[in-house]
Amino acid sequence: MKLQNAIEQANLAVVPYMMAGDGGLDQLEKQMQLLSDAGATAIELGIPFSDPVADGPVIQKAGARALADNISLEQILDVLTMSKIEIPLVVMSYFNPIYHLGVEKFIELAKKTPIKGLIIPDLPYEHRDFILPHLENTDIALIPLISLTSPKERMKMIAKQAQGFIYAVTVNGTTGERAVFGDKIDENLIYLKTISSVPVLAGFGISNLEHVARFSAVCDGVIVGSKVVQLLHEGKHAELSKFINEASKTR
Repeated sequence: MKLQNAIEQANLAVVPYMMAGDGGLDQLEKQMQLLSDAGATAIELGIPFSDPVADGPVIQKAGARALADNISLEQILDVLTMSKIEIPLVVMSYFNPIYHLGVEKFIELAKKTPIKGLIIPDLPYEHRDFILPHLENTDIALIPLISLTSPKERMKMIAKQAQGFIYAVTVNGTTGERAVFGDKIDENLIYLKTISSVPVLAGFGISNLEHVARFSAVCDGVIVGSKVVQLLHEGKHAELSKFINEASKTR
């Protein structure tokens, strides 16, 4: 199923983030199946990188654990070619690992997997042509991120070209659990909904059902990262499954 279709068909799209290789590549399929069985709409799959500038401490540590096991992007893609996951996967990778592997090789491998979306947080909108032409004739969407500080004209420009969904960043800073969010994010999300032809999902800092309920009122879904990564690392699978299941029924 295409990514946008999966999100649009969900009651509330819940996209858990996990770090590929944290716990070993032999656990990757089991971890993804756990999230899928719990009711995830799609899964955002992080690629370990040595300089993860957008990531908070929990996700940084997960990436470091994977790197300590010498896990690479190519190894992850090779495992994903054998995946039986039926929901879409969205790869979140910094540009360096993709460039190191080779953009064309990366896309060719990705086409053989359940990957339906691609997020590259350090690739500016103005440089999207490093990737976009290679995605022609595939069903892989290049997902844009829009920050709190983006002016409305830039939001319009990015939204006009958006594929799959818009990743609306809810905080100024890195990923990680937050106690509170600024009021401006609600205004941003409502505005993005009026100008976007694709779903709008909120991400960064969302870690409990109260956060999910808040954002469900103003957008199409949520992305949950640090909480998912920590619970997977601690082996708290029942707690994680319950959270995703309840989050998906919030609206």
